[in-house]
Amino acid sequence: MEPAPIKPTIPFEQLDGIDIRIGTIESVGEVPDSRKLMRFVVDFGDQKRTVLAGMKQERDEFDSMVGMQTLFVVNLEPRKMAGEV
Repeated sequence: MEPAPIKPTIPFEQLDGIDIRIGTIESVGEVPDSRKLMRFVVDFGDQKRTVLAGMKQERDEFDSMVGMQTLFVVNLEPRKMAGEV
């Protein structure tokens, strides 16, 4: 598997609009009828969110991710994927 190419550079000022936070993964599940999506419930301390990620084919098992802390962009516009938001 080859890594994706690096995207074009962006002006430094655009970084100010991105809200990146550390969240703790509380649960992971498959999204029915999706070949790519996994559903994560993530605790950010002041709120919990459901995050969909197209990474089903990247791992054989996801249970080991429960309890992990990782970075999330929390101000992306919500969008519907595989019938879920």
